[in-house]
Amino acid sequence: MPRTLFRNARFFTADDAAWADAVVVDGESFAFVGAEVDAPPADDTVDLGGRTVLPGFTDAHTHLLMMGEALGQVGLTDAGSLEEIQSRLSAARQSADGELRGRGWLFDAIPGGAPTAAMIDSVVSDIPVYLDANDYHSCWVNSAALIALGITRDTPDPIGGRIERDADGDATGMLYETAAQQHAWAHRDAVTTDAQRDAAVERVIEAYLASGVTGAVDMAFDGLALDALGRAAERGGLPLRIAAHWFVANTGDDEANLAQVAEAAQHAETATTGVSVIGIKLVLDGTIDACTAAMRAPYADGTNAAPIWPAERLLPVVAAADAAGLQVAMHAIGDEASTLALDAIEHAIAVNGARPRRHRIEHLEYAAPGTAERMARLGVTASMQPVHADPAIFANWAAQLGDDRADRAFAWPEYEDAGALLAFSTDAPTAPHEALANMYVAATRASALDPDVAAVHPQFALPLDRAIAHATRDAAASIGDGAWRGRIAVGQAADFAVLDTDPFTAGDVSLLTARVVQTVIAGRTAYEA
Repeated sequence: MPRTLFRNARFFTADDAAWADAVVVDGESFAFVGAEVDAPPADDTVDLGGRTVLPGFTDAHTHLLMMGEALGQVGLTDAGSLEEIQSRLSAARQSADGELRGRGWLFDAIPGGAPTAAMIDSVVSDIPVYLDANDYHSCWVNSAALIALGITRDTPDPIGGRIERDADGDATGMLYETAAQQHAWAHRDAVTTDAQRDAAVERVIEAYLASGVTGAVDMAFDGLALDALGRAAERGGLPLRIAAHWFVANTGDDEANLAQVAEAAQHAETATTGVSVIGIKLVLDGTIDACTAAMRAPYADGTNAAPIWPAERLLPVVAAADAAGLQVAMHAIGDEASTLALDAIEHAIAVNGARPRRHRIEHLEYAAPGTAERMARLGVTASMQPVHADPAIFANWAAQLGDDRADRAFAWPEYEDAGALLAFSTDAPTAPHEALANMYVAATRASALDPDVAAVHPQFALPLDRAIAHATRDAAASIGDGAWRGRIAVGQAADFAVLDTDPFTAGDVSLLTARVVQTVIAGRTAYEA
């Protein structure tokens, strides 16, 4: 490849020298970053017309197949009422073939926050309907879907999940946590064809490249995703840098749980085209919106939720993964869950001894005071998603807690101040995948979904340069890639995104309208508007 000079631009480097006006790319890496007058000779020159350039974003927590599938489903996040949801389902029924899938609905759009099959039946009753909630931790289905799934009054609740039932014991149409996974999602996996999965991969790659994303970390990886991404790589259609955490479910049996860890370790040792399995993913609790996150104190309605992984099941799995050199990523939204996650990591360190390791806790929407400092001491990454703090979806979150715990929601500066590594991501498709919208919420605590909604907790907003660094440099570092990518610096991989607007001069609100005009990965243009 020729040495190429990219000039006449504002390069935000996410490095010690924050800005440059020229770079030279030699092969797949940056050979020069600095002032154009100091640039070495190059074979080609690209004039970027004064545009702003950022390091390529790494979405450090996402779900690639689910996101690709979601992009082809009925979107319901901005449906503010049951009537609007029903209207969209009725319209989508006209072109549905066999069953209908939607995603992103919010609990506070439903009267009483209690969806039922009858609400869907009133507009679509002749085919099964599956609607994933915005947090993807529960699934709302109609009566035809309950029949298709074989769910009756005698169907037991799985470990860590619940089939909502009425006073007579009949299923109402809501599947929470592992009940959604083991019934609705297992059915989805069984009926989805390889061709449909391939189309989902194509959609997600196209969407990410157009958003300036150059790397992604899949946080619920399995054999189906491995095969689909492998097929994409064979077609030459997998330009993203992809790492993955193998999903490990709590079966209630230690031997079966440890067998899943061994399977992940085997995949990590096997060279796979296009994707690297680097760890395991454990879901310790649910979500605050559905009152399934494990909290130290009850919710406003007096209920609480136990962890999906109790300590006696969790500690052996984390210790085994740590011994195998796997990175452990634990979904922990409630303070009881994040405390449990850190207990498990401390146990693994005690069992396996001191050595370099970089485990992660995902989400941390409400963590007990002192959690950030404990994470910093243990070298644990705080993996958080600014778009989950969007004020347009915050009211129900706060209402479920009903007390001053809501005042410390998504407290990103605590992790910075403690010295913990803070990596930003989107958790798509539970939230929009667009990197610039994610940065808008991070820098303002205002809404990217509805600009008319006032900011919530603006004291937790971060300056734009720090927010972008958490989504580029630190996101790459969160999976051990920081030595070779994530910054615009000499020797780093030439991954970058060119914007049509400079948000540093035009203001944070410009992030809502700014667009990526070019995405470069390993020195090659992967996307151009």
